[in-house]
Amino acid sequence: MVAAPLKLLLGLENEGFSFVDVGHSYQPKARKNSKTLYCDSLYRFCFWDFWTPLLNQYCVQFKRMKIAVEGCMHGDLDKVYDTIKYIENTRNIKIDLLLCCGDFQAVRNEKDMDSLNVPPKYREMKSFWKYYSGQEVAPVPTIFIGGNHEASNYLWELYYGGWAAPNIYFLGFAGVVKFGNIRIGGLSGIYNARNYCLGHHERPPYNDNTIRSVYHVREYDVHKLMHLEDPIDIFLSHDWPLGITDFGNWQQLVRYKKHFKDEIQQGTLGSKPAAQLLEKLKPSYWFSAHLHCKFTALVEHEESGRVTKFLALDKCLPGRKFLQIVDIESDPGPYEVQYDEEWLAITRKLNCVFPLTLRRGDFGRTQLDMQDCRQWVKSRMEDRGAKPCEFSQTAPPHKPSDSVSNTTFSGSPRNPQTVSFLELLDLPYVLDNALDSRDTPASLPQKVKPRVYMILGIPFASRV
Repeated sequence: MVAAPLKLLLGLENEGFSFVDVGHSYQPKARKNSKTLYCDSLYRFCFWDFWTPLLNQYCVQFKRMKIAVEGCMHGDLDKVYDTIKYIENTRNIKIDLLLCCGDFQAVRNEKDMDSLNVPPKYREMKSFWKYYSGQEVAPVPTIFIGGNHEASNYLWELYYGGWAAPNIYFLGFAGVVKFGNIRIGGLSGIYNARNYCLGHHERPPYNDNTIRSVYHVREYDVHKLMHLEDPIDIFLSHDWPLGITDFGNWQQLVRYKKHFKDEIQQGTLGSKPAAQLLEKLKPSYWFSAHLHCKFTALVEHEESGRVTKFLALDKCLPGRKFLQIVDIESDPGPYEVQYDEEWLAITRKLNCVFPLTLRRGDFGRTQLDMQDCRQWVKSRMEDRGAKPCEFSQTAPPHKPSDSVSNTTFSGSPRNPQTVSFLELLDLPYVLDNALDSRDTPASLPQKVKPRVYMILGIPFASRV
């Protein structure tokens, strides 16, 4: 632990972070006889340089994992990784992990953009396809969640989580993994009250409605996360927890985001399920994005004495605060993604009420006797190992040389990683089960077919 006087000197009492703020992006600059890249940078170093040796006097017994946190990626993997390399080279440090808080845009090819809820004129291939194809390899292990601008057809293949590309791991629609001894959880999507209690009824190809509802947070996924009991170190969500602005400097926030003021005062800015998870899980850190600005808060959980350090970041643009380096105390390693025993047990136990139609899940009929289930999972992991299945391609990657895309839609393939995950838990594959996906629950308005009568030889329609 850092001594109190030193924390005051470093300014850590105010925001609860030791960090480097980065607003930076590489841009090609036209120069005579030169193709050199320049960086338009704005850095705020809060504890490197002079303070590092002093801090080490208090921390020699610990390994500190350096984690880069990114706001909205929007497909700009090249720019974010270039920024990380720049920080590593100029500060002589090594980043151990990159976390992305949504809008990752894992677009593999032109067809994936049909599942991306972005106006056609703004649809760009960006750079994920290079990492998917193997042309580039992520220079730092990357874990991400989904937001509201995603290639939803691809993420649905990896509903339970998996490698979206080599060294780039998707946490799933909800999930928990371990990286070293750091426990990381996350919830993909954004909150929409109208669709929250529905099941995961959407299937590709999506229509004008389902292309939006597919990324709306569902009660089932939150219900699973609410059963976590072991401590969570880091939690990721795309939208902010409802009421989080009460714990930070919201007055400063509304100076440059004036349209937030009414929502803050009315208590409507943020996600209600995320607030419930924050209250239940009490993670040490909570990272978010979505609102394209930086905001910090410190949540003190009175009943337990635990504290959550909240940080929201911007999107990847020059001069914007989209990346931050956070030091977290950890074991020496090895640093690799591994399955989490408790999360696997919850997933196995609640899979029987996984709602795959419009109908709400019947969660009340499942009793969670987790001890037996965890023991079963532990035994399986001892036999198979805790590492996720290796990455494999399920669609052809984009080819810049092709003037016209040859990619055709072939439904939603069974990703071998998902198949392997379900085999580990001895569960059936149900993600392509669409037989009842158009069912209409009794609670929703029913479409009534009109009866047609003949009155004086003239057709007359009447609804009954």
